[in-house]
Amino acid sequence: MKSFPSFFLFLLLLSFSGGSGSGGVHAFCPLPTKNSHHHHTKTATTTTTTTTTTTCLHLDPISMIRHFGKKVTASHILIGPSTSVTGRGMIQEEATEKLIQLKEYIQDDPEKFAQAANEHSSCRATNTKGGDLGQFGPGIMVGPFDKVCFEEEVGKVHGPISTPFGEHLILIRERL
Repeated sequence: MKSFPSFFLFLLLLSFSGGSGSGGVHAFCPLPTKNSHHHHTKTATTTTTTTTTTTCLHLDPISMIRHFGKKVTASHILIGPSTSVTGRGMIQEEATEKLIQLKEYIQDDPEKFAQAANEHSSCRATNTKGGDLGQFGPGIMVGPFDKVCFEEEVGKVHGPISTPFGEHLILIRERL
């Protein structure tokens, strides 16, 4: 039997003493909201707009323990809210419909998935890399995303999946 580092036990206790209600801990910041913080600076010749977005670290100690030692390599296509800075966002119903159409087109083909991610995803971190999220461990992604990655079939496109960030298709490429 593998032993669990005390860090995992700490996270488990933290989740019961102030967790999010979804079995996870939103460490360091709350989940993103629909409201953005904007700062406008105006000078005589230029106007500068700065948008501040909060990066969240989501920790789910239950998933970390349940899937201890596992790693997943996955890609995703995100269609965020209509206010997305990439200009690729949509309202939820339209995003879901678009992802269903893309899923029918992709048919579990990794090359088609990468092409669709480059063309349609509003994820600024992955939309130029075919949606590639790389390899990650359990409990790091938000609940519904994490559950798909660690419990659903490898090599298949799953979704649409709703998270606080928007609607996703997820291709699980490998699970170790």
